[in-house]
Amino acid sequence: MSRSKIALAVLVAAGLVGLGACAVGPDYKPPAALAGAVATPQAFKEAEGWTQAAPSDAISRQDWWKVFGDPVLDELEARVLVSNQNLAQAEAAWRQAKAVLDQQRAALFPTVNLTGSATRSQSPTGFTGAQGALSVGARPIDIYSTGLGLTWDVDVWGRIRRQIEAAHAGAQASAGDLANAALAAQALLAADYFQLREADEEKRLIDQTVKGYADSLRIAQARFKSGVGAQADELSAEAQLKSAQAQAEDLIRTRAQLEHAIAVLAGQAPAALTIAAKPWSPAVPAVPVSLPSTLLQRRPDIAAAERRMQAANAQVGVNVAGYFPDVQVSGQYGFTSIMLSQLVNARNNAWSIGAGGVETLFNAGATSAKVRQARAAYDAAVASYRQTVLTAFLQVEDNIAALRVLQSEYDLDQAASEEADRAEQLTAKQYQAGQVDFTAVVVAQNTALSARRTAVQAARNRLVATVDLVQAFGGGWSATQLARR
Repeated sequence: MSRSKIALAVLVAAGLVGLGACAVGPDYKPPAALAGAVATPQAFKEAEGWTQAAPSDAISRQDWWKVFGDPVLDELEARVLVSNQNLAQAEAAWRQAKAVLDQQRAALFPTVNLTGSATRSQSPTGFTGAQGALSVGARPIDIYSTGLGLTWDVDVWGRIRRQIEAAHAGAQASAGDLANAALAAQALLAADYFQLREADEEKRLIDQTVKGYADSLRIAQARFKSGVGAQADELSAEAQLKSAQAQAEDLIRTRAQLEHAIAVLAGQAPAALTIAAKPWSPAVPAVPVSLPSTLLQRRPDIAAAERRMQAANAQVGVNVAGYFPDVQVSGQYGFTSIMLSQLVNARNNAWSIGAGGVETLFNAGATSAKVRQARAAYDAAVASYRQTVLTAFLQVEDNIAALRVLQSEYDLDQAASEEADRAEQLTAKQYQAGQVDFTAVVVAQNTALSARRTAVQAARNRLVATVDLVQAFGGGWSATQLARR
């Protein structure tokens, strides 16, 4: 075997030794194996008596907003993933994390450099040679060389492999952040959209009420002119009409702001989006309530927190490797000649191989401090994970309770609105018959309008709470999607 082949074999063997060596530092344990891990309840407390969706997986897909059956909402949501700039920023952060992972993986392999040089030199006139003879007018000498150089950081203690582990977990955490940002933007758009539709419905109710108030004003004016009514009745009717018209104007402002917010969420300038008003028939879909144990796999923020926990654990190993020597091997193979035409010739070849190690003997405890810092960062990541899980349980319980209570509240508000409508009609007839004064009419009309608006707002609240519950369950996301990252 030639000397060059022997050298190559030595380098490969050294690398394989490094790759086969153990990785120092603690091996990662999944959350279930952590001491003091968050206790997962068997069921959600607020879900007792909950009406499940039929089928039970009605919102187990990615396009969860389609369960509301609104084509306009579907079209707006489709723009979020394409044009939302917050998502574009999160996606860029994920690509950055992937690039960091590729950089860390590259560190496992040797670095090979190709070098080449050409120099011309001349000894000075009057140079004394080895025999003491004086050399006068020496001619210039050309020297050509080329070669391949190789350096390899042998990962004996697993420092590089721990860095790769941390980078891989970090990339997956960024993927979880991206999914969570998408879910948050989609949920916010849906909530804004339902508020916009509610503003449209309230505006429609007020517009109808304004017509009734105008009729009341005409009646009050006619009664005053005929001498059977008081001027105070006319003034009260006019004040009530103006107040209702002001409320309608305020709803126009609210709707415009919501439309602008939706445009930005969809990645458009506010001037580029117009959402036409249309009749609103709010229908609240039933939401399937999964087991608490599956929640840990369905929320991207929980998955991201868990991945950061593994990344922090790997960083402990990276810093523990600082206690051990850093081993490198290097090699050089090339040619040197004074004639360019004969450069690549077996007689002109030269090679070298070497290995070296650097062990830190004293750095005033810097390595130990780095290890303590990494362990503290890991403890912080564990605490962050546990808090994320607790917050997820909290959000689910809150929204289940909210939906249950809002259902009862909506039924009562609807009944109250119907009773207020009947009271308004009865009072108007009594006023025309002279049985009650106009103050009773004003009170009845204001009560009826308030009850109608409250019923519409209750319908909006139920839809928004449904969106919040879907978001609390992670939408249609699953932790299995991280396996593809």
